[in-house]
Amino acid sequence: MRVGPAERVLVELEGRFDTILAYDVLEHLADPAAVLRRLRGLAAPDALLHVSVPNARHWSLLRDLLLRGTFGYTEWGHRDSTHLRWLTPRDLRALLEGSGWRVERSGHPPLTPAGEVAEKLTRGLSAEFLVYQWWALARPFAG
Repeated sequence: MRVGPAERVLVELEGRFDTILAYDVLEHLADPAAVLRRLRGLAAPDALLHVSVPNARHWSLLRDLLLRGTFGYTEWGHRDSTHLRWLTPRDLRALLEGSGWRVERSGHPPLTPAGEVAEKLTRGLSAEFLVYQWWALARPFAG
């Protein structure tokens, strides 16, 4: 096991990994694309990368920006003060694909019952504002 900043620890690693998990990591990095490229170099040809990030479009963030005039950082959770980056589903896909990964699937944790009703009423448009987190499953681009 290695402990330390991802940028430093990844330089020390060798080999090919079949599965790479980066849950709630990318938003803490100064250069997540560089880390993803390094992970791509460590990945086996058919490896799986599974990542998750906080949702930059959650309604509470928008509410506080619009109505309270603050982003409202906290010591933990969705608005952790150590977050350096905020990503939407589109941003996450672009970051992964620009770093050598082909996104196979993406999504979010299950909605609450009220969220499911909102999803039906908005024809699938409301989830982007209701979930705290997004995930993506990707594989290395060939070559």
